[in-house]
Amino acid sequence: MTLEKELPVVRDDRLVSGYIRMEQKSGLIGIYEKAKPNAVWIEGCPWEAEHELFEPDYDRIMPWLENAMGRMPVLSQLGIKRAVHGAISHPPDGNPLIGPAPGLKNFWLNCGCQIGIGWGPGLTRELARWMVHGAADINMRDYDPRRYGKFADRNYQVTKAKEDYLLRHEIPFPNLNRHDGRPVKPSALYDRLQKRGAVFEEVYGWERPRWFAKDGLEQKDYYSFRRPAWFPLVQKEISAVRECAGLMDISAFSKVQVSGPDAAGFVDRLIPNRLPSKIGRIALTHLLSDRGRIELETTIIRLADDSFYFTCAAFFEQRLLDHLTFARTANDSVIITNLSDRWGALALNGPRSRDILGPNTEAALTNAAFPWLTAQEIKVAGQKAWAFRMSYAGELGWEFHASRESLPAIYDALHATGNAFGLVDYGSFAMNVMRLEKMFKGAGELTNEVTLREADVMRFVKLDKPHFAGKQATLEAMERGPSWICAYLAIEADGVSDGNGGEAVLLGDRQVGSVSSIAYSPTAGKVLAFAYIAPEAARVGTNLQVMVLGEPRAATVLGDAVFDPNNEHPRVDA
Repeated sequence: MTLEKELPVVRDDRLVSGYIRMEQKSGLIGIYEKAKPNAVWIEGCPWEAEHELFEPDYDRIMPWLENAMGRMPVLSQLGIKRAVHGAISHPPDGNPLIGPAPGLKNFWLNCGCQIGIGWGPGLTRELARWMVHGAADINMRDYDPRRYGKFADRNYQVTKAKEDYLLRHEIPFPNLNRHDGRPVKPSALYDRLQKRGAVFEEVYGWERPRWFAKDGLEQKDYYSFRRPAWFPLVQKEISAVRECAGLMDISAFSKVQVSGPDAAGFVDRLIPNRLPSKIGRIALTHLLSDRGRIELETTIIRLADDSFYFTCAAFFEQRLLDHLTFARTANDSVIITNLSDRWGALALNGPRSRDILGPNTEAALTNAAFPWLTAQEIKVAGQKAWAFRMSYAGELGWEFHASRESLPAIYDALHATGNAFGLVDYGSFAMNVMRLEKMFKGAGELTNEVTLREADVMRFVKLDKPHFAGKQATLEAMERGPSWICAYLAIEADGVSDGNGGEAVLLGDRQVGSVSSIAYSPTAGKVLAFAYIAPEAARVGTNLQVMVLGEPRAATVLGDAVFDPNNEHPRVDA
């Protein structure tokens, strides 16, 4: 019998681990086996290889081939007409490598694409824009080859590629944690945090705590499109930081020093904000492309007259190094030193932070002696460290940046003192909620897609500076007007699902943008989000709707942080 219509594609990820579809007048079974995947060309693909095929290996795929026959019995009565056994590129995280090669100028990569027809046209379009104009028009962070560093050695590549292959037809749950081949870059506190129940995530090779599971949650409980089992644990961490204090291992932050006779002038011409004028001063600023798009956000601390310390999100490490290196000219007497692996970092946040830090240092901690947004080199538990009085949680707090060897003693001493006050460890999920409560934008908002005006961070820009990299493009963008605006939203909570990012934002029956970051706030009793939306929808007080798992939720554009909008908590005195 000849069918008059083509059959739909059948996907059965649990039984078949692949798909069944028509191929002309035959059936085609595509199998991604769930055990013992084979890897080829581990030492590198031969340049002459093109459409390379291998001999069939039925023994390896037989369980899933039999399942496919059972799922569609008509196939079991037919013979195998042809077997196609070829190689597919699988980068460690499954995403292709599209963009600048790490450490090289004007050398571009376009490889590792496992779904050529689906991804090829869009990615090559954006690569062309990137090469010609200096920035792509969509966020390319997940494809940027610089998301990998030296930690991604050959063993890591093969192990993670096999893992990605096995996950190819799994449900892509939010925050899916890929465990194979880890840890590769444990911090100096890894063993201590593991004993305290830390559930880690990998960030640029680093192991960073997400949350602390002290009640024996199993991995299967971690994943859901609605509120997962870890939700109440994160809420407890947030409450503890807000009411007492918390410690977070932030060693994954990128840490780069720029020093030398010309360091001040070199750094000043790169940033749109004011250069920290005195030793110990701190500035939050951005690095821009020639198009005035945001390359990354960074905090800069002036350690000495001729020394500046950059710290930013972990996955920007190579991008920061490249940006600085390629901006340096033959006339710049500066040294760029990557301290990311040699130094660790620890954040202490909460209203009891001064009480916990005080007994462990001889440094004076009053506002007069140690003002907010300043840095000092002090000793904590007898260990030398740079202490930065700032807080991503929006509380009284300090960050301690020190050698890896020094960090465990600092951590142990702070816990020994803090136990009496209720000090807790907390992870990146609690940190994300607290920064949303403080209306602090993160990596999800600050991308190569947007200008400073569109990201609504112009308070960190000094247009009266004679020059900074990207200034002309910034002025032109302001004259042109924003295509969209990063708005701060409060969304009604239903107690079941809080969104996972990417949700559509509606004004009436018209989509006006999408969510970049979203999480439930115990302080507000609502879901908070940043969203890029049309300028006419971004006015404070505008009523919108956000589609969360297919259901519209009432939302309102806010003008101030829901927590401590006047920044009183970080500046509280002794």
